[in-house]
Amino acid sequence: MSEVHSPITAGITPHDHVFLGEGHERNERRTWFVIVLCGIMMLIEIVGGIMFGSIALVADGLHMSTHAGALLLAALAYTFSRRYANDPRFTFGTGKLGDLAGFTSAIVLAMIALLIGYESVTRLLAPVPIHFGEAIPIAVLGLGVNVASAWLLSAGGHDHGHSHGHDDHDEEHEDEAQRITLAGRAMLLSIHEDGVPPRFRLTSEDGALLPGEITIETVRDGDVRQRFVMVARAGYLESRHEIPEPHAFAARVDVAGQVQEIRFEEHDHDHGAHHRDNNMRAAVIHVVADAAVSVLVIVGLILARTFGWLWMDPIAGLIGAAVIASWSYGLVRDTGAILLDMLPNARTADRLRCEIEGGGDQVVDLHLWRLGPGHLGAIVAVATNTDRDGAFYRERLAHIPSLSHLTIEVNRAAA
Repeated sequence: MSEVHSPITAGITPHDHVFLGEGHERNERRTWFVIVLCGIMMLIEIVGGIMFGSIALVADGLHMSTHAGALLLAALAYTFSRRYANDPRFTFGTGKLGDLAGFTSAIVLAMIALLIGYESVTRLLAPVPIHFGEAIPIAVLGLGVNVASAWLLSAGGHDHGHSHGHDDHDEEHEDEAQRITLAGRAMLLSIHEDGVPPRFRLTSEDGALLPGEITIETVRDGDVRQRFVMVARAGYLESRHEIPEPHAFAARVDVAGQVQEIRFEEHDHDHGAHHRDNNMRAAVIHVVADAAVSVLVIVGLILARTFGWLWMDPIAGLIGAAVIASWSYGLVRDTGAILLDMLPNARTADRLRCEIEGGGDQVVDLHLWRLGPGHLGAIVAVATNTDRDGAFYRERLAHIPSLSHLTIEVNRAAA
């Protein structure tokens, strides 16, 4: 590339910047309802724990009070982001406000874990009498409220659990198998991807397939062709080489000279971290953490009453603190990555690059970040020797799921 001329930027057509997650208003209503429910139970547990001498019960009540505040933060985040979704002062909308609320909630969780741990150690060193007959029923009631709250928040939602994997969360999948009948044989062809690079997989109902007589050729836009040789595996044939992205092409299957062509279309397999509503996730973690502490409280109180092990009550508090701290760490890590605009999905970035460079152009700069639950933004700088404009690349990338805001910069380059 000897010379780069003035860039041409696509994306000048007016469009909105509303990047709120699916079910935003529904989640907002559920959060407000759970706040009322937990606020009532919070008062019962704190008062009951003080009256009956259970530090674990008081700790559970204190935790519920702080997570009631965290739920309030989540509810306000939903309300604020919805109300100001079209405010032009927010350059990329208010979709990340939920991630900011989730990050704040994670900090609150960490403080709760420290508080419970401190109080538990104090009671280990200086045990106090516990009124088991009153404390246990209140703890059971608290558990019931927590379970009901978790169900109310999670019902009908997607991916609100407390899994904290730090990868791209790309789902393993296998594209729907397509039926082929050639040379008197019924076969199924699919693109297999289960934690490994994608490859063609061919199976036969009679199990008799010889790799030497079967080949597959892909034909992409622009008559770009690639031939795949099949090798024998345990009960099926598999292409020797992996299939490049995107998986949108015609596949010409040749069996002993007989050819059948079938189409593969790119599907949305990226229901990963960039689809997650971290505001709701944080709310659910708070409630689930309460439920976990409630279970530990009940077990600790029963063992203490049965065997006279008063130390079991603070031990339950220490275990609960460790669990809460672990969930807090995962939430801080994931929401912090979004707030710092880290790459949300390497698979999508590769698809963007392959889609453009597959047409003979070069991606010289690529920025991909999360705008909100299920929404990605991208800025792509392309160097080309052709007369292609931004509209051409926008259309070429239109099929990529979750890509809600795209800016293309086209740089003319001499051959």
